[in-house]
Amino acid sequence: MLDCGMHMGYNDDRRFPDFSYIAREGRLTEKINCVIISHFHLDHCGALPYMTEQVGYDGPVYMTHPTKAICPILLEDYRKITVERKGETNFFTAENIKTCMKKVITVNLHQVIQVDDELEIKAYYAGHVLGAAMFHIRVGQNSVVYTGDYNMTPDRHLGAAWIDKCRPDLLITESTYATTIRESKRCRERDFLKKIHTCVENGGKVLIPVFALGRAQELCILLESYWDRMNLKVPIYFSLGLTEKANHYYKLYITWTSQKIKKTFVNRNMFDFKHIKAFDRAYIDNPGPMVVFATPGMLHAGLSLQIFKRWAPNENNMVIMPGYCVAGTVGHRILNGARKIELENKHILEVKMAVEYMSFSAHADAKGIMQLISQCEPQNVLLVHGEAEKMAFLKTKINQEFGIDCFMPANGETSVIHTKHNLPIDTSLSLLKRQMVPAEDSEEPDPKRLRILHGALLMKGSRMHLAEPAAAFRELGVEEHNLRFTCNICLEEDGAVGDLTERIYRRLQREFPRSSVLFSTDNSITVGDSVLVKISGDEESKNLLVSWSHQDEDIGSKIQSVLRPS
Repeated sequence: MLDCGMHMGYNDDRRFPDFSYIAREGRLTEKINCVIISHFHLDHCGALPYMTEQVGYDGPVYMTHPTKAICPILLEDYRKITVERKGETNFFTAENIKTCMKKVITVNLHQVIQVDDELEIKAYYAGHVLGAAMFHIRVGQNSVVYTGDYNMTPDRHLGAAWIDKCRPDLLITESTYATTIRESKRCRERDFLKKIHTCVENGGKVLIPVFALGRAQELCILLESYWDRMNLKVPIYFSLGLTEKANHYYKLYITWTSQKIKKTFVNRNMFDFKHIKAFDRAYIDNPGPMVVFATPGMLHAGLSLQIFKRWAPNENNMVIMPGYCVAGTVGHRILNGARKIELENKHILEVKMAVEYMSFSAHADAKGIMQLISQCEPQNVLLVHGEAEKMAFLKTKINQEFGIDCFMPANGETSVIHTKHNLPIDTSLSLLKRQMVPAEDSEEPDPKRLRILHGALLMKGSRMHLAEPAAAFRELGVEEHNLRFTCNICLEEDGAVGDLTERIYRRLQREFPRSSVLFSTDNSITVGDSVLVKISGDEESKNLLVSWSHQDEDIGSKIQSVLRPS
């Protein structure tokens, strides 16, 4: 199973996957060999404790070291919001999270993990967030690459995704920004800073909903350096406790960050912010301008939604949505122009504050997705994690540009991918030598040209061997039978039989310079190992008998065309 996330737009049973697609009843362990989690975002790991502890799964769960460290923190944070604050009951417990994480096996980048006798997996760097990985999954000759979420351009704190030219049968890729090609990052950053500066200069408050780790760090580094440069005194706040946790994990997993951070880390930790302080809920109604980074990023719950409710009616304030919002969330509704939002208690919230969307999302855009396809050269592509209309556009583009099949199944739909199998066969050196450089070939052999090998295919268990027919007969204790083909050619030719034989002999020498062509006194000519040409007749007409074994079928056919009257 690739990822096990939850839908952030639902508060009922639809928030978790429908596991009855895998097993109608009973535990899932019998149906699934392993679970792979690509990164710690809740839409990729949020249903994991529910699956393992409540539905029932005891097999291995694979993820990288940073994902294992951060995953339980985000799961517990979300559980507290859902259960303790909202009072929901159909949810996993704190104990479920602990038991679930005990089933996790950590993987290093480029480490090949043998899951069982047939299945092996290998992780590659995906950018996106700390610890995010793409996985190459192989069973026998079939292979799949699953990208999870990835970013093909490096940023301030993470590098770009990278994978081998592994040519999988299938590439399963996210398609969040299937039709978007983002403008220059520098322009976006300048616009972001200008909007914030203008708003706080006019006395307004700026809310930036983010997830605890990822874009938050990227935007904090950007704002910190701007505040330093412009000598601004307006306070910037971050959700209490999460800055410290983020700092701890970025220090611990410094090897997963960008080259710049690794270089400067010895002298200065870029995550020790001078201008950004921890936020307290008591500050919400403080007078004067401020900038607040609050979680979660889609305004569907928690502190970010609480602040939004209080600041939304004031037209001086601004909310900047820096990433993608799932349908159904408050973030998605305001980005689509909703100015009146119905909240849980039927209360209508009037949104007068400015709403801005600036894509600082760490997902690959359309150009990045196409770049990954050309980098790993798959046989087929399957699009997930996107919107149907945009995916359909990208699907057409992939078909046109790469000439490969592209699939975009809906939830619950099955896709059948046809793959080609290459069967490894051993062969003897003598057979290769004899057939790859045949004596009758007048030109030097071309190593790039495909050739047909003639031999006997022997199968022993799962091993296959192509042998010389004589050797195969000996090995099997079978008597060899020779199959010969004959052809009669009539020629209306005056003169002695010997003269015609002489002329044909000279012609065959010219046509087959690398084969032995022998002339016999009984007016017969042999070419190679088994081809025989016998000439008989009288002074006015001649009969040519051409005979060859099936091994020399090519030579026999060529001699017929040479000797037939034009």
